[in-house]
Amino acid sequence: MGVFDFVREAGAKVGIGDSKEERQAKEAAASAEQAAAVAKKRAERKAKKETAARRERMAENKKARGLEKYIADLGLEIDGLDVRFDDGTAEVSGTVADQATRERVILALGNVEGVGTVDDEINVKADSEESEMHVVVSGDTLSKIARDAYGDASKYPVIFEANKPMLTDPDKIYIGQVLRIPALDNA
Repeated sequence: MGVFDFVREAGAKVGIGDSKEERQAKEAAASAEQAAAVAKKRAERKAKKETAARRERMAENKKARGLEKYIADLGLEIDGLDVRFDDGTAEVSGTVADQATRERVILALGNVEGVGTVDDEINVKADSEESEMHVVVSGDTLSKIARDAYGDASKYPVIFEANKPMLTDPDKIYIGQVLRIPALDNA
């Protein structure tokens, strides 16, 4: 009895095991399948990203149209109103009669949930002094804001009127809301 050595690749020639060429062919096929699977996953990820981007664009366009409707519903007159919305930024353009209307449009947009920035490209036909802006904090009332701005709490109706139609009740302001504080001679 003894141990005999043979050439391993010879086995396939008589139907036992795979030849070197057959193994290489199987490895190439497996590699091609793996490459196809990777390519398919990449294509699926790309399609998902494109679908998500398309949905985001559609949602942003819907938000922009909603903002335009909101401005119109408030009765703020702006010729050629165009609002674009992207990632929390509302870009607004058009032409208004005066500075007060421009500021009202900007504040109306900026005080909408989801809007963090207003990019203003509004043209004003009759320029005038810009109003101060005030961010409402805890404890603020229009009377307190008027006292701080004008030295007279009883001037709160000036602030209320300056922020119509966004404000409908002088007692209904909220933390984080931005209000116009016009100079008394420009109110």
